[in-house]
Amino acid sequence: MLKINDKVSIEDWELTEQFIRASGPGGQNVNKVSSAVELRFEAERSPNLPGPVKARLRRLAGRRWTKEGALVLQVDETRSQARNRDIARDRLAALIAQAFEKPKKRIPTRPTLGAKKRRLKAKKIAGEKKALRGKVDPE
Repeated sequence: MLKINDKVSIEDWELTEQFIRASGPGGQNVNKVSSAVELRFEAERSPNLPGPVKARLRRLAGRRWTKEGALVLQVDETRSQARNRDIARDRLAALIAQAFEKPKKRIPTRPTLGAKKRRLKAKKIAGEKKALRGKVDPE
C-alpha cells in the first residue's frame, strides 16, 4: 500500500511493477541485470481518487498517461533495483499529492485610473517624438 496523505492511499492491486534492463552506465552489469523499473498505476480505475484529481493528474502526467488511463513511470537512475523501485513510488506519490492541490482561481484585475493616464501620456509623448522625425520643411 502506497500512502499519499492521511486520507488517501493507493492499494497494491492498482500498481504493477515490471523490471527491465536499464540504459546508460553500468558496464557488463547493465547487460545482465534488469535494474530499471517501470511502475504502472491504473489511475482511471482507481476508486481512491476523486474525478477532479484524476483530471489534474492526467494533465500533470502528460506523455506518461496512456490511452487506457494508466500512468507509467520509468526509473533507471541507480544500479539498484530496490532503490529504483523506491524512487518510482516516491515520484508517483509526489505526482498524486500535487494533483490533490486545487489551483488558485485567477481573479482578473483592471488597471487603475492613474495607470491609464500615465500610459496615455507616454503614448502622447512618443507620438510627438515620432512626428518630429519627419522631413524638415525648408521654409
